[in-house]
Order: sequence, then C-alpha cells, then structure tokens
Amino acid sequence: MEDEEGSEYGKPDFVLLDQVTMEDFMRNLQLRFEKGRIYTYIGEVLVSVNPYQELPLYGPEAIARYQGRELYERPPHLYAVANAAYKAMKHRSRDTCIVISGESGAGKTEASKHIMQYIAAVTNPSQRAEVERVKDVLLKSTCVLEAFGNARTNRNHNSSRFGKYMDINFDFKGDPIGGHIHSYLLEKSRVLKQHVGERNFHAFYQLLRGSEDKQLHELHLERNPAVYNFTRQGAGLNTTVHSVLDSDEQSHQAVIEAMRVIGFSPEEVESVYRILAAILHLAVYQRLFEWVVNRINSVMEPRDRDPRRDGKDTVIGVLDIYGFEVFPVNSFEQFCINYCNEKLQQLFIRLILKQEQEEYEREGITWQTVEYFNNAIIVDLVERPHRGILAVLDEACSSAGTITDRIFLQTLDMHHRHHLHYTSRQLCPTDKTMEFGRDFRIKHYAGDVTYSVEGFIDKNRDFLFQDFKRLLYNSTDPTLRAMWPDGQQDITEVTKRPLTAGTLFKNSMVALVENLASKEPFYVRCIKPNENKVAGKLDENHCRHQVAYLGLLENVRVRRAGFASRQPYSRFLLRYKMTCEYTWPNHLLDSDKAAVSALLEQHGLQGDVAFGHSKLFIRSPRTLVTLEQSRAHLIPIIVLLLQKAWRGTLARWRCRKLRAVYTIMRWFRRHKVRAHLAELQRRFQAARQPPLYGRDLVWPLPPAVLQPFQDTCHALFCRWRARQLVKNIPPSDMAQIKAKVAAMANLQGLRQDWGCRRAWARDYLSSATDNPTASGLFAQRLKTLRDKDGFGAVLFSSHVRKVNRFHKIRNRALLLTDRHLYKLDPDRQYRVMRAVPLEAVMGLSVTSGGDQLVVLHARGQDDLVVCLHRSRPPLDNRVGELVGVLAAHCQGEGRALEVRVSDCIPLSQRGARRLVSVEPRPEQPEPDFRCARGTFTLLWPSR
Repeated sequence: MEDEEGSEYGKPDFVLLDQVTMEDFMRNLQLRFEKGRIYTYIGEVLVSVNPYQELPLYGPEAIARYQGRELYERPPHLYAVANAAYKAMKHRSRDTCIVISGESGAGKTEASKHIMQYIAAVTNPSQRAEVERVKDVLLKSTCVLEAFGNARTNRNHNSSRFGKYMDINFDFKGDPIGGHIHSYLLEKSRVLKQHVGERNFHAFYQLLRGSEDKQLHELHLERNPAVYNFTRQGAGLNTTVHSVLDSDEQSHQAVIEAMRVIGFSPEEVESVYRILAAILHLAVYQRLFEWVVNRINSVMEPRDRDPRRDGKDTVIGVLDIYGFEVFPVNSFEQFCINYCNEKLQQLFIRLILKQEQEEYEREGITWQTVEYFNNAIIVDLVERPHRGILAVLDEACSSAGTITDRIFLQTLDMHHRHHLHYTSRQLCPTDKTMEFGRDFRIKHYAGDVTYSVEGFIDKNRDFLFQDFKRLLYNSTDPTLRAMWPDGQQDITEVTKRPLTAGTLFKNSMVALVENLASKEPFYVRCIKPNENKVAGKLDENHCRHQVAYLGLLENVRVRRAGFASRQPYSRFLLRYKMTCEYTWPNHLLDSDKAAVSALLEQHGLQGDVAFGHSKLFIRSPRTLVTLEQSRAHLIPIIVLLLQKAWRGTLARWRCRKLRAVYTIMRWFRRHKVRAHLAELQRRFQAARQPPLYGRDLVWPLPPAVLQPFQDTCHALFCRWRARQLVKNIPPSDMAQIKAKVAAMANLQGLRQDWGCRRAWARDYLSSATDNPTASGLFAQRLKTLRDKDGFGAVLFSSHVRKVNRFHKIRNRALLLTDRHLYKLDPDRQYRVMRAVPLEAVMGLSVTSGGDQLVVLHARGQDDLVVCLHRSRPPLDNRVGELVGVLAAHCQGEGRALEVRVSDCIPLSQRGARRLVSVEPRPEQPEPDFRCARGTFTLLWPSR
C-alpha cells in the first residue's frame, strides 16, 4: 500500500498516526481529501468522505486491481472491504455483513451500490443463467427501491427515507443464488407533508413527468406536479443539480426497465403506477412500498435449494440505513432514526472491542482495558421495559380516554427527571431553546437532539379501520388485494390489538442487531464534508462533529491500545524478508515465527512487538515505518537484481530457441534442396530425347534459397538445348541462324512479325523470282561495284520506296554490303545514287507493326527513310531480315548497332527534325508516302 500511498498523501490508516488527537485525525483526513484520497482505514474499518463529484476510482480495471488482494496491499477503497467480506464468506464459509453508516448525504447509498457492483463483477465466471438472473435482480433492485424509498431533502438530493438491509445468499462455489431485502421505517409522513426545499418520494415525480400522455390520461393525471397537494411542495425542484442525466423522465424509464429485468409482469407494473396515481388522489403508500419490496424478495429467494444436496449457503449482508438526523423540528421519524443509530453504534463498539479481545485471547496476548463511551445508557432510555420512552408511548396509545401528546411528555418528565441524557423545558425552565409542553431533549452519542412530541401518539398508533382494509382486500386488482392480506379477517373475529409503529420498529432493530452480531462484520463509516454538497470543500467543524459521534477516535484508540498492527507471520515475511540476510530469499529456520524473530532482532525492534501463536503484534507505528523505509530502500536493488536475472533468463531462452530454430531451418533447407534436386533429376531424365530436348518440361518451383541456383541451371539448360539444336544445323545455314538471333535480340519482342519463320535470301535483287526483269542487269552492276570497292559479300538487297527532305518520293534499290550502304536507281541500270561507308551506319529504326518502314541513321549523313517494296510475295515482311543481317555483321566487327522500335520515328535531314509514322489503308494498292509540314506518313496497304 505504501508504494502507491506516499507520505504526501498522509497516512492511509489512522492507526499509523503519531498521536491520536482530534487535531491530528482531522489534519490527516483533510490532507487526504484535498489529494483526492476519499478513503482511509482504521484497521479494517473504512472511513469514506463523500466527494460530491465523479472520481476515476471505479470500474472493471479498479475491480481487477482489488480482486483477491489483502486489505493492506492496495490503497484504501470500498472494493477492498467488499473483497475482504467476499473472501471471508467464500474461503472460510463465514456469514459476513458490511455495515454502512453516516448521516444523510454522507454517501451511504452510493457506497452500497459500489459494493454490490463489485460482488456482482467478481462472481460467476461460468456465466450461468440462474446466477446472472440473481445478479441482475440485485443490481436493478437498487434502482426500484430508490424510486419508491428515496427523496430530495435539504441535506441530500437522493436521501434514503427508509432503512435497507440486504442478504445475498451464495452457494459453496461463491456464486450468488438469491437474496432477501429487509426494509425499516419508511418515512411515510413525507407523502403528506414535506419541509421547505424538499420533495416527496421520487416515484411521484417520475410518474408525472416520465409517463406518456396516453398513460396519464388513463390514470386521470396531469403532467404538472404542482396540481397535487402531495407533490406541490417539490414541483419546482429537480432530483439533482449535478447531472442532467438524472432527470425524472429518464429515471422513470430506468425504473420501468429495472422492474422488467427483476421480473415484474406488465400487469404488475401497470397496477403499481395505477396505485401510485391513486395515492395522489387518496393516502396507502407504505403498503405499496412493502409490496414492492416483497415482490422483489419473491424473485430473489433461492430456488429449489436442498442443503443436503447443494451444501450450506453462506451470506453477505449489506446494511444501508439512514444516518443520524437533526432538523429544526424533529418528530417521531427522527426519534426512531436516531434510536436506530444508537443501536448500531452500540453494536459497533461492542463488536470492535469483542473482536480485539477475542483476537488477543486467541493469540495469547494480554488484553489492555480501553476507556470508551458506552451508549448503552441511551439505548436503555429508549427501549427499557415499562419506563423507556417507547414503553411510555405505547402505554399512552393504549390507555382509555383522551391521552394527548402533552400528557405523554409529562409522563416522560416524571420517569426520567433525573436521567443524565434526558431533559425538557419543564425540567429545565431556563432553557429557552425548548417549548413548554412540546419539546424534550435527548443527549445522544452524536449530540443533543430536541424532539417535538406533537404527533407522536398518532404516528405510533398508525391504525387503519378494519372496514377500510377489508374494502381494499376485496379489490379486483390482484396487486392491491395482495397489499392488504389482513383485510381477509372476518368482522366477527376478535383480534389482539396490533403492535404500534414504535414497537414494531424496536423489534426489527433488535432482530437486525442480532442478525449482524451473528456475522463477521465489516464497517464503512461515511462522512459528509459540508452542508452545501460542494465538491472539494471540507468543513472542519462539521466533520469534527461526525468524527466524534461516529466514535472514530475511540476506534483508533482501541486499535492502538495494545498493538497498532498485527500480521500473520507468513504475510509479514513475504513483505519484509528482503531486509534480513537470514530470511532472504527464503529462510532455513524452524518456523516462520523464528524467522520473524531473527528479522526483528537484526533491526533492533524486538522490544516493540509481541509474538502470538500465528501472528506478530506490533505496538508502535514507528516500527512499521522503520521496516517500510528499509524495504523501500532495498526494493530498487532487488528489482534491478530480478530484472538482471530475468533478462538473462529471457536471453538464454531466446538463444536456445534461436539455436533450435536455426537447426530446424538448416535441416529443413537440406531436405528441401535434396527434394528439389531429386525432383529436377526425375523431370529432366528425358531431356536428351530429340527433337524437343526438354522444351515441354515444366520447371518445379524452387525454395527461396535455391532460386539463384535454379536461374543458373535454367540458363545452362537453355544453352545446352541450343547447342543440341545448333550442332545439327549445316554450316551453310549458320549465317542465317546468327542473323535471326541478332534480330530477335535487338527487336526485344517489340515487333511481333519479323519473318523469323521463313528462309532469308538476303540478295533479293539478284533473284529471278523477286526481280525477274532486271536481275541480270543488277548482277552486272554488282560485279562492277565489287571490282571498284572490293567488298566481300552482299548482306542485303531489295527494291524500296523512299522520300527525301524535299518531299520527293521515288522508287530506289537498297544494297547493303560488308563495306558500303548503296542507294541505287533501278530505272537507270541500278546506277549508284549514294554510297555510305558501313562503319558510318550507327543504327536503324523500325515500327512495331507489319509495315516495311525502315529509317537508317548514319554519322554525318541525312537519315534515309525507305519502305521495302516490290517483294515476292507482295508485302513480304523483310524488316527483321535487314535488322538481323546488319546487327550480326556489326557484332562480328565488335561494334554496337542501335535498333529502336517506335510507331513515331524521329529523324534528322540537313539539321531539320522530322517525324515519320505509319497509317494503315486497306484501299491503298501499294505503299507510298505522304508529306505534310515536316512529317512523313507511310500509307501502308493493310490486308
């Protein structure tokens, strides 16, 4: 706990105060409140200060932090108390109860809600339907009971005007299986009359403001609460000033939904609101409230439970009951409420002292007597037989004749004139704060309260005529009929006089105290920080009064009378064993008790403790402070040590995992390599068979590690297959093969049709097939050029259609030898029009289509634009042949030839930039050029 609650937040447990004085207590309380710490322990008692604002202290994450923990392990919280009660019930099979007390507006109802939410959240991991039903009823019942039993008062916007004790039954697994709600002293007089600034019960305003127009019409009601006597006083007041979400309209819908979840039938809900409407017209509210409570109990009762079969049920009780009340005018209701608080304070003191004494005796520690105020004298003043206030009141109610409230007061003065805690104006004439014949004063443990006896007798009688009960019992409405079971008695029956309201309340308090005394108690003491319900403000005088009457200082003194703290030896060692060399990390002594003794001797603290049978008792808080400081000093060192060891362990685990992974990877790779090589060998066994030599074989997908290897193998296979195919080719065909390979490499697949499937004749002008009329004439010109220029071989020859820079279009012949590029005139016996050295030819450009356009680029020369022409068969594709033979020749000479494939070819003629493109024309008889403003277009006769 100290890890999260540093010294700047004060002491998380009032027992740890250096001095037990009211000033020290209030100083610590105010410091923690200003720091947002609204919870503080007194041992196992929780002190809670209402913050009057939403704080981030609740929800699933907070529940998880406290679930299964000990009280001291986490900062003080309601969840810690709820967890302690649940653990005692589940693990030790003890019936437990949580008593929530404090004055109106101190936050008791909210505390009970958070406790219920915690218990609902930590139970039933299996999500069984029956347990979920019970949990839903437990949570939703709060909403319904608040609507019918809470009201706005000057002290609290959601003040409980009844006492509530809820038993939650659990099976042996710790799952809720049912429950039961007890209600105490509903303030039914509020239905008829409210103080200025207060409202009637919430249910009336929710009905009027939240119902639909149709329902109001059927109930003969109007939406304005100011129309009705019972709601006129609070018509202009809202439930709360803190949140718009708590409006009467939305609360009405939430209550209806809660009643549906609990199990109220639609007819019952309709009947409830019909009766509620009738109350606005007539006066039976308490019976309606009791019926609602009984209806919820009928749903919550455990079903089909057999202890022999299912085991003994255990119980957690949650008591949320009105706090001590002092108003300008205090009547019978305040008298009963304050009597209830006296009973609970008496039980609190008795149980706290009893628990301390029993624990000391159980552990063999000498008990020290502690002086404390025992309020038994006040309880006796109220409930003593024959002479107590309630007994005198009952006597006044049963006496024949006219007995007035004034006579009742005179009787009290006669019986208690010498009582130290009772007085009246008649007994103390000089006290002008009381009126003659009306007021008496009781000196409660929480302070003096003046009561007005006006109405005491009528409110105590609380009689209804039997005829009226019989009338309502005979109603056709089953809900209204169930509210008046005593109406079934016949008029001739002789019945005993019914018990008075005071006696009934006293009996219920006695039963409640006996019930609580039979359980292991846990306490939540709620404090109201200021009268104005302002967030962040703590009125010291107001809180000091509550601390006094709640007996919190006495509680601290009782806790510290002998030993301020006590812990089981195992738990003490778990927390402090690192501070001693004999106990860290684990001791080798005979017992935990011996190990604790050795630890304390090393610190020199053995004189401030006592050793019980199973627990260590520590007298002074300074001993705990010393141990905590020593522990806090060692924690960083231990954390670093643990981090180092853990990180080393993690590193070793990681190293072993990596080694295993790498070993598996290595063997798996070997397996994959062997399997892949075996698959390659299997597939390519028939690769030597002609004529395909494995061309149709599919290569298996290699592992990633073998991808480079397979790429190399594929390249080698292609070269081997090529060798197998080439070695059978005659030497005379090798030149054509090399030219086709060169064409394929340079065209790079950009030109689909390039004549690779036919034989390449190269010299088409010497062929009688292609040039039947002038092949002989060309042969003569070829002999003359060979003699003149001395070339060795003709690489290519063909008729062409050309266009020049002057836009002149002519038929020409193209001759390509191993020495020159010639442009010839076929109409003039193939006279040479232009000769370009072959080494000056840098490249050529062709298109991607089936046309025969070729642009030859020569260094220092105009680009030559031609279209291969007059072929046999017509339009035969010879562009690829020209590219191939020229590229193969350049490769043989060791120089590069640039080949470009583009559908829009740029060219240069005498410094001018031009573009040439192809336009397919089906109706064109022969290829021809069209010139227009710096562009050439080949009109190609597409077939």
